[in-house]
Amino acid sequence: MPYIPVGKENSAPVELYYEDHGAGRPVVLIHGFPLNGRAWERQERALIAAGHRVISYDRRGFGKSGRPAAGYDYDTFAADLDALVTALDLRDFDLAGHSMGGGEIARYLGRYGTERVRRAAIISGVPPYLLKTDATPQGVPQEVFDQIAAALTADRFAYFTEWNKNFFNLDQTLGSRISAEVVTDAWNTAVSASPAGTIACVATWHTDFRDDLPKIDIPVLVVHGTADRILPIEATGARTRELIKKSEYAPIDGAGHGLCWTHADEVNAHLVPFLS
Repeated sequence: MPYIPVGKENSAPVELYYEDHGAGRPVVLIHGFPLNGRAWERQERALIAAGHRVISYDRRGFGKSGRPAAGYDYDTFAADLDALVTALDLRDFDLAGHSMGGGEIARYLGRYGTERVRRAAIISGVPPYLLKTDATPQGVPQEVFDQIAAALTADRFAYFTEWNKNFFNLDQTLGSRISAEVVTDAWNTAVSASPAGTIACVATWHTDFRDDLPKIDIPVLVVHGTADRILPIEATGARTRELIKKSEYAPIDGAGHGLCWTHADEVNAHLVPFLS
């Protein structure tokens, strides 16, 4: 299995697990919380069929990647992405990030520039700034993040059962757009992640990307579900569109946060032509 080294913790290396399939222009896919690279299954299939080389990887602490006790911040996540891009010597490639993966894209392009990157897609992404303040009244209050971190600390297993209900809008989609088996797989993926990393990631959700987004000078597709219960569209997708000069905005009516599965056809109908 392919791994990229990104650091070391005590006596053990920290490595990122990745998969590399297909042929053509490379597309790097960055998954959301609390999943792994397999979350892109329905997009990977469509992109390979459209003639792309598709590279997906597991964020540190998740999936098959290393599970260090530290390094859960967007400067480190962006550095991890840069290590992958450099090791594979990717050029003229595209990026797509879901949820937290949208933050990797914002920080990576803001810090490392766009010389290597052709286009990017942010799907239900966490930018630009999720915390509710006087300047960002559509955001989420700090106590909500504190409550989530406390619930994960107390019982991650029980929390992710409730999380999936809102992640996939199961009261509307279960049995029609998503099966119980897929929900079970998402739960298994979530609870198998690093406990330390899972809890630490919550504080990263209100990272401030407002200085990163205006630096992006390549075309960016912003996709967001109008019924997203995890990252409200007015606090995230709509604001991200405003801060990126060359952005295209594609709200998907009725879609929740887990739209890459529940609304895969709609997502792919925007993503594949944009990257092609």
